[in-house]
Amino acid sequence: MNTPLDVLRQYRAGGQAHAFEGFSLRKHLFPHRRFVSAISRMAEQHHYSRTNGVSTGLVVVGPSGVGKSTLLEHYQDRFPRLSEAGRTRIPVLSVGTPAGPTVKNLAQAILVALGDPAAHRGSAEEKTQRIHLFLGGCQVEVLVLDDFQHFFYAQTLKDFRHISDWLKGLMDATRVALVLAGLPECENVVRANPQLWRRFSSRITYSAFELNDAEDFAEFRSVLRGFQERLPLPVVTPLYEANLARRFWFGSDGRLDFVRKVLEGAVSVAGATGFDTLDLPLYARAFRETVWADVTERLNPFSPNAVQRSLVKAREPFEEGGNSTLIGSPVAKRLGLIHEMRRIAHV
Repeated sequence: MNTPLDVLRQYRAGGQAHAFEGFSLRKHLFPHRRFVSAISRMAEQHHYSRTNGVSTGLVVVGPSGVGKSTLLEHYQDRFPRLSEAGRTRIPVLSVGTPAGPTVKNLAQAILVALGDPAAHRGSAEEKTQRIHLFLGGCQVEVLVLDDFQHFFYAQTLKDFRHISDWLKGLMDATRVALVLAGLPECENVVRANPQLWRRFSSRITYSAFELNDAEDFAEFRSVLRGFQERLPLPVVTPLYEANLARRFWFGSDGRLDFVRKVLEGAVSVAGATGFDTLDLPLYARAFRETVWADVTERLNPFSPNAVQRSLVKAREPFEEGGNSTLIGSPVAKRLGLIHEMRRIAHV
C-alpha cells in the first residue's frame, strides 16, 4: 500500500523525501500568560460546577490563529476518557458546532462525540432525551461547544431562538459546565438571548499579542525563543532578536498559529532544498507558501526591504473584519448586527 512519502519520492525532483517531512510544532505547548490565565479560569468554572452541582457558563472568544483550539484540546487532554467496569467516563466533552445548526444536528453532533452508535436516529426530542441520559451516565462535567459563532447560520431567526432556548434548557436539565468558544461574534450570539447572556456573564478574551505593548511584545519574543528551541535546524539569527521578532509579528499579526505555519514551512523548504540553517529568505518563502500566496516582495514581512506594517487592509491576510462570520448570516441581518458592525467600523 502506498504512503504519502511514496508519492513524494515518485513525483518530487530527485526522488527523495527529506528528514524533516511532517515536522510539526503543534504538539509543543507554550504556556504564556494568556494561556495560563485561560486554563485557570476554565478550571475554576469546572471546580465550581462540580462542587456545587450547578451548571455554569463561560465564553472563550478570540480571532482565528491565536491558539483557542490548542487551549481547549489541552484542557480536554487533562481529563481523558476512562473505561471503568464496562462504563465510559468522559469528564470533558468537546463538540464542534455544525454549520447551519439546528436542534437536531447539534444534538446529533453531541451524541456522536459521546460515542452513541445510533446518533443519527430519532427526532430532535428523542436525541435530546438520549443526551440527558448519556451526559449523566458518562459523568460529563464540562461540555465545550467550539465554533459557536456558527449559531448565526441558523436558517431563520425563529430557528436561532429555538436552538438558543434549547441550549439553556440543556444547562438546566444536566447541570454540566458549558464552555462556548469561537470567534468574537460568539458574544453577539449570547447577547441575542437574554437568558443565555445571564448564564454566560463570565468570559475570556483570548487575544493576539500586541506589538505596541512593551510587556506583551517581550512575552511574544519569549515565545519565539521557545519555538526556536524546538526547531530541528539552527537559525542564522535568533528568532527573538528584536528586529526579526518584529518581522514575525507583522507576519502573524501576533497570532501564534501563523508563527508556527511560517516556521514549519521554513523547515520544510530547507529540507527539500538542502539548506542546513534557517534564515530570512526561507521565512519569506514560507510566508508566501503558508500564509499569503499573492504577497508582493514589498509587503512580505521577511523580505529585506519590506514595508513593516500590519497586514490588515482589504485582501490582506489579517484584514480587519474581513472574515466576520456575520457576513451572509440572515440571523445577524435580522438582528441588525451587520449594520451595527459597519457603523462601528466607520466611527
